[in-house]
Amino acid sequence: MNKREFLLASSKLMLLGGASLVMPGSMSFARTKSSDLFFEISLAQWSLHRSLQKGDLNNLDFAQTAQEQFGISAVEYVNQFFMDKAQDATYLAEMKDRSDDNGVKNLLIMVDDEGDLGLLAEKKRRQSVENHYKWIEASHSLGCNSIRINAFGDGSKEEVKQAMIESLGMLTDFSAPENINVLIENHGNYSSDAAW
Repeated sequence: MNKREFLLASSKLMLLGGASLVMPGSMSFARTKSSDLFFEISLAQWSLHRSLQKGDLNNLDFAQTAQEQFGISAVEYVNQFFMDKAQDATYLAEMKDRSDDNGVKNLLIMVDDEGDLGLLAEKKRRQSVENHYKWIEASHSLGCNSIRINAFGDGSKEEVKQAMIESLGMLTDFSAPENINVLIENHGNYSSDAAW
């Protein structure tokens, strides 16, 4: 089954379950119980990035919006929308309380702008790794199970691959006690090549 066939079949299943697709410009969604669906979906914050960037949607209201406007009960955050709050325990507790109050499960934080993990210069790479630690801790505070990182760096495919292996080793050593997965998004540069 190709991607187009999968999406078509999925949308038909959702329509049969009582839900409708969200069309561009539309903010309505016919609600259905997740138990009626073939599978559950989560809403990535990036899907509403324009509203968040313009200030039309507050980061703290994202979980409620996912549930009330789209009938989605699991969310994925993007650190760009609360960049200065990674170590703010009060703010993170408020995010967690709001998602809990709305019956929404926090799944992960997508981490950007904390430095490239595939840099060849060891000191700079180590700093990038350490910059990610606070997001592992924030994910744990929010009840997430993962962070998403980018596999960017300088150098050849093999050089960046080796640097990423070292960085991932440090990240997973740090994340293991928190029981947080470290995921690589395959978007751009060498990470677009799944075999790499």
